[in-house]
Amino acid sequence: MKYKTILVDDEELARKRIADLLKGNPDFELVEQCKSGQEAIKCINSTQPQVVFLDIHLKDMNGIEALNHLTVKSLPIIVFITAYDEYAVQAFNLHAIDYILKPFKNERFFECLDILKTKLSNNYEQKLNDVMALLEKKPKGNDKLLITQNNKTLFVDVLKIKYILSSSYYAEIYTDDEKKYVIRESLKNLIKNLDTSIFHRIHRSTIININFASELLHSGFNETDIRMKDNKVFRISKSHKTDFLKKIGAKE
Repeated sequence: MKYKTILVDDEELARKRIADLLKGNPDFELVEQCKSGQEAIKCINSTQPQVVFLDIHLKDMNGIEALNHLTVKSLPIIVFITAYDEYAVQAFNLHAIDYILKPFKNERFFECLDILKTKLSNNYEQKLNDVMALLEKKPKGNDKLLITQNNKTLFVDVLKIKYILSSSYYAEIYTDDEKKYVIRESLKNLIKNLDTSIFHRIHRSTIININFASELLHSGFNETDIRMKDNKVFRISKSHKTDFLKKIGAKE
């Protein structure tokens, strides 16, 4: 039996490599290749494949966001492909089908195909339903943050927020499109409306989006900082350190 397969990756070379690897396995029929989340949504809904290889970090949206827009009755088996291992932990901890961390060796991909064939041949429907239920859950908080400036209200995409800093009675919100918004609000109130699996308060003056973090920095004085992808470095306070590291699965 051939399993209809869709590949979603915004990098052309990555798509070509996976397509070439699939050619050597007659059990998987690559019916479509998509380079964006929007294309993936349309293609999966219309084609209804059994398997989707999905890059989590797409240019137009997060791969998990794309899954939340599917209207198919039965979710295909999803194999996440990502260069960012923190996405894998957040997206399918305890509910993983499989994920491949870039860069990967051919042997790792073939191992994944063997896992897929076993699960597909064993009528893995119940597990798929469990994953569908997981992915259909909307994140805590709102998708948009409403910010009033002068005589207008802006709708800021929450997932584009890199970090929020406290400045006296105000909060400074920084986004990945290099914009900065200043609002009169406390971090305590802001965190209540954010998805706390993604946004973490690491200091009385700092909230970060873990998806924009790159590394933890440990000093010889038992102090820990976090470096963001834009090279900004923030101190993790002692009062927030234990809880934060536990949530992201890191050791103290």
